Amino acid sequence: MSAAVPAPESGPDAGAVWHHGDPLGEQRAATDAVVVVDRSHRAVLTLRGADRKSWLHSLTTQHVSDLPDGAVTENLSLDGQGRVEDHWIQTELDGVTYLDTEPWRGEPLLAYLRKMVFWSDVAVEPADLAVLTLLGPLVADAAVLTALGVDALPGPDTALALPDGGFLRSRGEAEVDLVVPRDQTEQWRRRLVDAGVRPAGIWTFEAHRVATLQPRLGVDTDERTIPHEVGWIGPAVHLDKGCYRGQETVARVHNLGKPPRMLVRLHLDGSADRPAPGAQVLAGGRVVGRLGTVVDHVDEGPVALALLKRGLPADTTLDVDGVPAVIDADTLPPPDAAGAGRRAVEQLRGGARP
Repeated sequence: MSAAVPAPESGPDAGAVWHHGDPLGEQRAATDAVVVVDRSHRAVLTLRGADRKSWLHSLTTQHVSDLPDGAVTENLSLDGQGRVEDHWIQTELDGVTYLDTEPWRGEPLLAYLRKMVFWSDVAVEPADLAVLTLLGPLVADAAVLTALGVDALPGPDTALALPDGGFLRSRGEAEVDLVVPRDQTEQWRRRLVDAGVRPAGIWTFEAHRVATLQPRLGVDTDERTIPHEVGWIGPAVHLDKGCYRGQETVARVHNLGKPPRMLVRLHLDGSADRPAPGAQVLAGGRVVGRLGTVVDHVDEGPVALALLKRGLPADTTLDVDGVPAVIDADTLPPPDAAGAGRRAVEQLRGGARP
């Protein structure tokens, strides 16, 4: 096995393994077989106490007050203007709520949640847990299940507890997270490798994420991002729940307006140096968006996620730091449909559209 190559220190995954010597081969294994990606640099928090679900429900965008045991969902914390501050994966299991988020947001999220406890019966603590992610169509292969010690994987967006601590959760047909005590990380990794699971680096996970249009907090979002722009309405935002910070913006954009930007995938010119996340996206010399994750994909070549001005045509010629780029038309959101509130306003003005 080739030596592990560390992720760039200047990037969001500093301290993690970028690849194991063959990044494109690792990606191919993730599309054809199964790989394990060590994402143990993610931050994990636990919530305990009788009020934890109702308390978190009042602070966040997702409906979690009656989340059943074994449920997995996404959730957000917004600021007063409805802009995204935090995003995490939330797992409810055996009387504990687990939140895992980006490495650099663990401490700020911990501080914010503790500040909001007041008199509620809730204890928020950092957890010494590591996230290992399995990707690939053979994730439910018999040898993999044996290595995991289960007869079958949990259903989509559900989790099950493991006998020696931690849990297994499914995030989709070919994406499973193993969340285990940190001191068991190497033991689990070795068990999976011995079962034929190939080790892969964060590069492979990022390529998978860009291919499936999954935004990443702080990389594909900025300080102005609202949930509607990046596809988090539904997966992380429940539109029929009680008051929470930023709800007015969520409701207003949903009912009356259209989000100003849209998340799309770009194809970049492979002959040029890769532009960096955060770079301005130009059309005809005018700024029309912001670049997010940039990655070389085994099938698609150099691709990126970007937040662009909503309604920009798919055939628009784009430029990112001198690198030509085109929009992947398959990732454009559907044509805007006026919400109920907008239709009501237009009817009052005598200008209702069919």
